[in-house]
Amino acid sequence: MPPAEEIAQHKRISRLENLGILANVVLRFTPVWITLVVLYGVSIRYKRRLGLYGKLFDSVIGMIGFGLVMFWVFTALFVGVFDLIATHAPLEQASGMKNKLPGTPLLRAAPEEFPVYLLGGDNLARDIFSRMVYGSTIVIQIAPLATLFAFMVGITLGLPAGYYSGRLDTALSFLANLILAFPVILLFYLLVTPEIVQTGLPQYMATVLFLFPLVFMGVLIQSRFRTQPQKNIFWMALILIPLFLLYAAAINDGGSSSKIRFWPLDFFDIPPGILVVFVAVVFVNSPTVFRIVRGLVMDIQTRDYVAAAQTRGERPWYIMLWEILPNARGPLIVDFCLRIGYTTILLGTLGFFGLGLPPESPDWGTTINEGRKLLSIYPHPALPPAFALLSLVLGLNLLADGLREESLKD
Repeated sequence: MPPAEEIAQHKRISRLENLGILANVVLRFTPVWITLVVLYGVSIRYKRRLGLYGKLFDSVIGMIGFGLVMFWVFTALFVGVFDLIATHAPLEQASGMKNKLPGTPLLRAAPEEFPVYLLGGDNLARDIFSRMVYGSTIVIQIAPLATLFAFMVGITLGLPAGYYSGRLDTALSFLANLILAFPVILLFYLLVTPEIVQTGLPQYMATVLFLFPLVFMGVLIQSRFRTQPQKNIFWMALILIPLFLLYAAAINDGGSSSKIRFWPLDFFDIPPGILVVFVAVVFVNSPTVFRIVRGLVMDIQTRDYVAAAQTRGERPWYIMLWEILPNARGPLIVDFCLRIGYTTILLGTLGFFGLGLPPESPDWGTTINEGRKLLSIYPHPALPPAFALLSLVLGLNLLADGLREESLKD
């Protein structure tokens, strides 16, 4: 390295050391802090117009939980989309940085390279801070979307089961109880093992499970605009055509090991490990959502407004989707937040045991597992992802408590 560049490098390192490790970590999250301040300011200013979301800002617990959750959501956004916050690539290795302590300077950092490993290096000389923030993108990509799909499946099946009862309820409840009878970890282990993946079972399951949003939206639109053919056709085309294209691209994989290849317009490919974990999460969570929705429907359908809709001659699916479901939104929103937390823990557990996701993945479970092997000697590799996982799950639980507290006031 030329003398001028070496002097500049020493100055950069001196400035970073003068600030301290914690201050430097906080500064790396500057875009997140700014976005949070703007979001809170706008939300508090207009909270009376924002319904249940606005009421959340009347609860201290809800505000704290919302802040923790949105911190990691914005972190994932700025890291995954804008390539900010992280100081190094998640798989980038630096010579001489194996298991180095937080704040250790790189030996021969390029001028454009961040000269320090803020939280130290792991056993493969990768930057722990960067892997921690990149790990948030995996959690934010999978957990909320997989939970949403599980709710689509549970709601679509739980509404008719609770409303009609009888043989349909008996059959669906039996299938749900059959799945719930298996221990969750064992079921996950079976679904993500290489032998099961090679059979194509996860892709076949995705073909069925990913169909439920299409079915749900189709029935929702049909029940609402049944007597207005022009609006019915317009909304069906506007919503179902893009959803079908996404569905076809999601289940169609052009890889050599793919079992389903039928669609020429393949806009994107879901990585095999992500698809397996996603399908496993949806499959495991759907029966629990089904039972919650079924119970809520059986309770709400005895209310007077449901009897009034039946007297008006409304169709059963209209009553289920436009009379019963909106009045069950409070418990379902609370459970949705809690279930994202459960899913986050499950993803961490899968990563910890090396199941589903690739071994080099920066997800928090994998990073914790790699760090715990030398925990008694080098505690710093395992602690940051563990605290990140803890803070996100804590935030989701506090957010659910705040939503529950405010929904009970309605």
